[in-house]
Amino acid sequence: MRGYIIGLLVWSMTGISSLAAPDYLQVKAMPGDGIYSMLRRYQLEEYPCNFDQFYALNKLKKGAYLRAGRDYILPIMLYDFNGKTIRSSIGVDDWNLAVGIQKYNESMLENALRSVSYKEDKKLWVPYHALNCPDEKVEVAAPVSEAPEEVETMTGDRIFPIFGAKYAKTPLASTKLRGKVFYVVSGHGGPDPGAIGKRAGHSLCEDEYAYDVALRLCRNLIAHGATAYIINRDPNDGIRDDEYLDCDEDEVLWGNVKMNYAQKSRLFQRSDIINDLYEKHKLQGVAEQTAIMIHVDSRSHGQRTDLFFYHYPGSEEGEKLARQMLTTMQSKYEKYRKTGQYEGSVKGRDLHMLRELKPLSVYVELANIRNYSDQQRIVLMKNRQLLADWLFEGLTR
Repeated sequence: MRGYIIGLLVWSMTGISSLAAPDYLQVKAMPGDGIYSMLRRYQLEEYPCNFDQFYALNKLKKGAYLRAGRDYILPIMLYDFNGKTIRSSIGVDDWNLAVGIQKYNESMLENALRSVSYKEDKKLWVPYHALNCPDEKVEVAAPVSEAPEEVETMTGDRIFPIFGAKYAKTPLASTKLRGKVFYVVSGHGGPDPGAIGKRAGHSLCEDEYAYDVALRLCRNLIAHGATAYIINRDPNDGIRDDEYLDCDEDEVLWGNVKMNYAQKSRLFQRSDIINDLYEKHKLQGVAEQTAIMIHVDSRSHGQRTDLFFYHYPGSEEGEKLARQMLTTMQSKYEKYRKTGQYEGSVKGRDLHMLRELKPLSVYVELANIRNYSDQQRIVLMKNRQLLADWLFEGLTR
């Protein structure tokens, strides 16, 4: 997991002795890691110089992606501990600096990022910023969570503006999902509308209909006590009851992050955001975290499709959840069709949002946006609500 690599810099500063270039800590990227999440795990994210040094040490361009399992060099310098003092080991006179380095090493040990104390293996971990840019610390704004958007009124009502004026009020129906976290991701958005169907002279944009179902599902989850995140967000469009939803490009990502233009980059933006939130809740002791991706398929005009579900190949829990949701859909459709006529399916697919996410994940396709009969499933408000209700039931049963 960890290794040492020869340092690339020889430096000297006021108050710091001229020493041989230090080694640097080398670690493997975890599945779903982005540069920010990796540096944050090692408490390096608040200093811009750590990012610059990370890019330089690894010969990466800014905005580059990390590959799970590959070794990367962290801006953490490695010094031999002489068994006496930190100051004499690294050649500094600053008492406060030495205390800070000691606390950093103790924190790394406490968080199981170090396997043993520096006093035992005689290796001090010294963050790059501590010696090179200690005054560059910036306050990194944390993404705004659903909680600050919630308004408790005098009557105890809960208001979530993301759902729009009509549906913002979200009473607490139960607490059965308290302590559970969900990430609801509607497909496409921003510069990419996804698949586009035509109906009665109107364009049906996949991202708009997937988003409306996602909002309705998220509202159901919150109504039953869950912590639920809408990852793709539209500042203007709450839950809408219209048949024809206007297509626009003003969607952003959680934390008001602008979507990148390139598709691959957008996918990494989403997975990085979810994985960062996952790690935060994991540290809080949350045991159950689930992500659901909602899309609308596009096939030939004449092909009807029932809801079908994907899981990551080899994920037993993912397949179990997908089949649970499929079974729920089959039972619901028995009211409208003869037994056995529902033709949804469950399959394993190596999709980015299944492969890269840390939470248990499932991916759903709601309909064929180009088929006239399937369009009924998404253009009618009552059907979109039923989809959200049934997805909720399958997700939480």
